[in-house]
Amino acid sequence: MRERTRGNGGLLTLAQIKELDIVDYLLELGFEPDKIRNVDHWYFSPFRSERTASFKVNRNLNRWYDHGLGSGGNLVDFAILFYQCTVREVVNLFSDYLSFHKPRPRPVPRVMHVTKSPLEILSTATLSSESLISYISSRCVFEEIAKRYCRQVNYRVGDRRNFALGLQNDSGGYELRNSFTKLASSPKDITTIDVGATTVSVFEGMFDFLSYKTIMTQTVEVPENHVVLNSISLFERSRPFLERHEQINLYLDRDKAGIRCSAAAKAISEKYNDASLLYDGFNDLNDWLISIT
Repeated sequence: MRERTRGNGGLLTLAQIKELDIVDYLLELGFEPDKIRNVDHWYFSPFRSERTASFKVNRNLNRWYDHGLGSGGNLVDFAILFYQCTVREVVNLFSDYLSFHKPRPRPVPRVMHVTKSPLEILSTATLSSESLISYISSRCVFEEIAKRYCRQVNYRVGDRRNFALGLQNDSGGYELRNSFTKLASSPKDITTIDVGATTVSVFEGMFDFLSYKTIMTQTVEVPENHVVLNSISLFERSRPFLERHEQINLYLDRDKAGIRCSAAAKAISEKYNDASLLYDGFNDLNDWLISIT
């Protein structure tokens, strides 16, 4: 089946997406291999927290396999699982993100090299776009909360420009969201908000965090720190900061990866508390907020 990309990107097929190099794409998402053995690149799984790399990409076959999940596939299969989206949404995502990448034959095994991200941040400003404010409202997040923690980010992918709501991470990259796009600029990292508290709350994505802050406007807010993982795979990176706290509240997604991560964290230390039971029956905190608003 062929799908037309938005804008002037021409035609992009599922077959073309499947031919894009998985190792290169993972690198642009911020994932580097823990080890390379011949044609096999081993990663800590992008889908959960783990101590031993169990996610393998065969560079010759251009296929991945996650030994912890017992499943694998091509780049389309990865994107569906990673972004929790449909096939059509995968096509739209790659039309925005990689439309200028020409499908190429699978490369011979080679040493990893850093490639420049196709997404370039042009400028940031205070949130003012009516379309972004409408999008934020549709997610039941208060405008003043979004303005406090996020920026309106102008970016370019290839020769195409766009803007989105952006949450900056600790390394200077941005998580980018609008009605049509879910992207991240390099470098990929967690976002920490440290006010010197002894309690920290942890969120998987930016809208879970913004939802929490919206909900907390209705209560007497107790000082606490916050971490937005920006990907469940970055949980291990967050642990040194998290475990300095007396209490760690986990508001992760109620999917397999999030539930497994919360369970693994609780096994590490009694400091960890699975707070996601608040929205049991919903995928994440934002879904729950929308349902009660």
